[in-house]
Parts: sequence; C-alpha cells; structure tokens
Amino acid sequence: MTHYETLHTQTEAAVHTILLNRPEKRNALTPQLIEELTQALETAAGNPHCRVVVITGAGSAFCAGLDLEVLRANVEAGEDTALRDAERIAALFRTLHELPKPTIAAVNGAAVAGGMGIATLCDLTLAVPEAKFGYTEVRIGFIPAIVSAYLRIQIGDKAARDLLLTGRTIGAEEAASVGLVTRVVPEPELMREARSEAEKLMRNSPAAMAATKGLLSRFAERRLLDEIDGAIRASVQMRAHPDFREGVTAFLEKREPRWN
Repeated sequence: MTHYETLHTQTEAAVHTILLNRPEKRNALTPQLIEELTQALETAAGNPHCRVVVITGAGSAFCAGLDLEVLRANVEAGEDTALRDAERIAALFRTLHELPKPTIAAVNGAAVAGGMGIATLCDLTLAVPEAKFGYTEVRIGFIPAIVSAYLRIQIGDKAARDLLLTGRTIGAEEAASVGLVTRVVPEPELMREARSEAEKLMRNSPAAMAATKGLLSRFAERRLLDEIDGAIRASVQMRAHPDFREGVTAFLEKREPRWN
C-alpha cells in the first residue's frame, strides 16, 4: 500500500475511501496534497479490488482551498512556478473528471476554490447542511481559471458567471439547487449515506458504468482540451498582475485590498 503524507486511504468491501488528512490546516491544498491525491486516484483506477471511490476530509472542513503558506510563496514565484502550479491542478481535475470508476464526495464542511472543484467534480456529491461552497479567487485578485471550464458544463454559463464573478459563498441547499450537490444529508449520516450510495452503484455493471463515464468524458473532451489550455495560460498571466500581489497581501494582512 502506498504511503501518503497528506492523505489516508482505505479499501473496504470494494469501496476505496480517500481522506484529505491535513485537519490542522482545514485540508488546504499544497503541491504535495494535489500530487498525492492525483496519484491516489490513478491507483484506485487501476485497483481491481476498488469499485467506487469516496473522497472526504478530516476534521471540520472538506478542503479550504490553497494553503496560506503556498499562497504567500506564490506572490514571489516566477512564471515557471506558476505554470507548474496550473498544470498540477489541471492534471488533478482531469484525472478526477475522467476516472473510469464512480466517485462520491462526502463534503463534511467548507469546500472553497480548488476544494470546491474537487467536491463538485465527483459523480455524486453529498454534503452536510453546514457545508459552504465558493469560488472566492476574485476576492484576492486571482482567477478561477481551470475549474471554470468544468463548472460551465455542470451548471451552465449564467449560473457559473454568478459564482465566479461574485466570489460569493453559498450553502449546501443552494449548491444542491444549482446542481453542484446531489443531496444534503445530516452530518452524523454523511459517511453512512456515502457508503449506501456506493453499494447502490456496485449493483450496476462495472463495465457499463466505465463506458458511460467514458462517453460523457468524450462528449466534453474537445471543448475541455481547448478551454483548459487557455485557462492555464490565463492563470499564469493573472499571477503576474499587480492585483494578484495586492489581493494576496491584503488577505494575509487581514485588510481590504486597494485595487488600482
């Protein structure tokens, strides 16, 4: 079994559970966590004993977006680092979106920015009533570039514009109303419901589900290839903009940003 520093994985009765395991940091994203999660998903895809993948978070949050220390380092990073970061998150989202086995997100708390991308790109998304969702990048002078391509497919252009341009945070019920959450379930029942959904999926033909997921991925493939390539470039360009430096600095200093 592969050892991960930022994740805990377990396969039981053909259900492979991936636990984002940085509770002291609200499971915030680092390059290591992104790479390990991508590897864990690829391993699950090739594991004959795995039929369904469940992703959840340790502690009170699902995933609170980018880690503050990474965010601070990003202010000084050059174009090469920005490109690697964008390609890294693009690879994770692509792996999750195209995984041949069904995926379930059990959202136990806040799912913000990249964390929201992980939560809503799963085939089924269960969330506790207290869960919060938001693409908050514009608040700090950044751009929700890569995930925007997937979001438009999920909920349409108008609803995506609302979330991406306002950067507002929404509750689990509103997320369900726009199609980002499959069902809202009480916190004590979250993992039991995730297990129940996994068992329902495992009654179906594995080959038929894999073929269905492959078909859905191919429907979006050409559009996503073009859009994600452009999104990576846009992400790199925005990291070099003065608004990004000011937004991140203001966020870290806990003050309102002063935009030019």
